[in-house]
Amino acid sequence: MDGYLVAGRLKTNFVVRSLGLSTLDKFLLTVAVLPIAAAIGGFYYFEDYPQWMRVIALLVAVGISGLIALQTAPGQTAWAFRRDAIIEVRKVVWPTRKETTQTTMIVLVVVIIMSLLLWALILAWIVRALTN
Repeated sequence: MDGYLVAGRLKTNFVVRSLGLSTLDKFLLTVAVLPIAAAIGGFYYFEDYPQWMRVIALLVAVGISGLIALQTAPGQTAWAFRRDAIIEVRKVVWPTRKETTQTTMIVLVVVIIMSLLLWALILAWIVRALTN
């Protein structure tokens, strides 16, 4: 066994690394929340302005907050994850239009068959319940 119980908790041989944010990261993440909070407050405070203007201001604030958050270690990790995910998606061999159409038709046929089967079973159950 890889672990053992100590005081009701499983202790393992694996080293668990904590998030360990630096003080600067904590400060920047706190500062990153401020533009969003201000934009949400402004969205309701300036209700006389057209909604599209308030939404644009809110989106700009989210963008500014995102740029601030990207300066932190968790932000850099998230950006690296995004970059790696895009690389992996490019490696995927996507089905052709013909394969997609054939698979869709198979799924539709199976759904229709199962629907008819369930309808027949439920109908038989109702008939049996009414005749008893």
